[in-house]
Amino acid sequence: MASSEYLDLAPIKAVRGTVTLPGSKSISNRTLLLAGLAAGETVIRDVLESDDTQHMINALRALGVGVEEAGVRVLKVRGAGGVFPVKQAELFLGNAGTAFRPLTAVLALCGGEYKLSGVPRMHERPIGDLVDALAQLGAHIDYLGNKGFPPLAIYPATLTSAQAISIRGNVSSQFLTGLLLALPLLKRKTTIQVAGDLISKPYIEITLNTLKQFGVNVQRDGWASFTIPENARYQSPREVYVEGDASSASYFLAAGAISGLTGGGPVRVQGVGRNSVQGDVRFAEFLERMGAQVTLGDNHIEATASAEAARRGKLKALDADCNLIPDAAMTLAVAALFAQGATTLRNIGSWRVKETDRIAAMAAELRKLGATVEEGADFLRITPPHASRLTPHAVIDTYDDHRMAMCFALAALGGVPVRINDPRCVDKTFPDYFKVLAAIVEN
Repeated sequence: MASSEYLDLAPIKAVRGTVTLPGSKSISNRTLLLAGLAAGETVIRDVLESDDTQHMINALRALGVGVEEAGVRVLKVRGAGGVFPVKQAELFLGNAGTAFRPLTAVLALCGGEYKLSGVPRMHERPIGDLVDALAQLGAHIDYLGNKGFPPLAIYPATLTSAQAISIRGNVSSQFLTGLLLALPLLKRKTTIQVAGDLISKPYIEITLNTLKQFGVNVQRDGWASFTIPENARYQSPREVYVEGDASSASYFLAAGAISGLTGGGPVRVQGVGRNSVQGDVRFAEFLERMGAQVTLGDNHIEATASAEAARRGKLKALDADCNLIPDAAMTLAVAALFAQGATTLRNIGSWRVKETDRIAAMAAELRKLGATVEEGADFLRITPPHASRLTPHAVIDTYDDHRMAMCFALAALGGVPVRINDPRCVDKTFPDYFKVLAAIVEN
């Protein structure tokens, strides 16, 4: 049963089949932005169709970039060949961090007046470190609400001659991504120095790979500093293919592993594989440690339960540092309901400043299913309910967070009905998620 307010999922006996993944949100929005700044026309294939990418597309059009549909999941972008031509605009960016943070950095160097806002939760997500780093270059950015948070007013910069700037690395990798994408606009050699440990490193790899596709090769000293070369400029590669979303793959791979405990599976995802540039593809390694049988191809990953796990009827509990898979790690929290013993997910402090406080939200909703949960500043410890019987008819709140909805749909594999409140929140990255999941259900 479904309404616009909730979706009732019946118990799922088994899943089996193949899923073609939507495009990666992270790659789609980086590619769209650089195509908008580049000289020349770029055809982007397999771009993600979602709320977050639509916010980026709308922003680019408002800034004077030509973006038009050229087929199914194909966009043609006519780049500005440098800074955006429109010098005054008000942009609403929803809760899209992959649009808000990079656009803040780019627009700070575009010589115009811009106002950037989003939904209330976006105004609770910190951006002060990025604004402070841009100020070192002479950027002029005002807070329109609480200091350190959106909404923002951006004015023409009075550029300094700074050849090096610094930024903390332990709040959000999107801050460093924003700087990396913006600094080529200065057309001078500039170094970004990272203070402290850098979190979510694989997302910086995605950024560097996208920069390279558009003709900018960043010199780096490990994770400590990144240098934009002199006279860097964005040049269209003419055609780009967006990888399938590795974070979205995690739900179906986990479903295959869980279903395999009772004779279901395997589930194969198409669109990512062993050579993926996305860090969340390593979710497969964590799933293997929990007792899944995983096979990787060039453009697919397949998962079911190992023979040992199937004999036991349970996955293995895990103690894992999840810094490299911050989004996909949420799926491990639900998979932990099907494990023997307590699973501990560490180094997940970045969850606190995502679409919601994901540590608090995860703990609250897992408890509704009967789990015992301990939460800390940067960890979760999940013990499945007694006798591994999930509480039936749990009503899962999703906090306007797409990943909460997608993760907790997997609870139905525990043989219990589950209600998902506000199921349309998946529109942020995967509008057809529940249809795709239903297509591999065997009852």
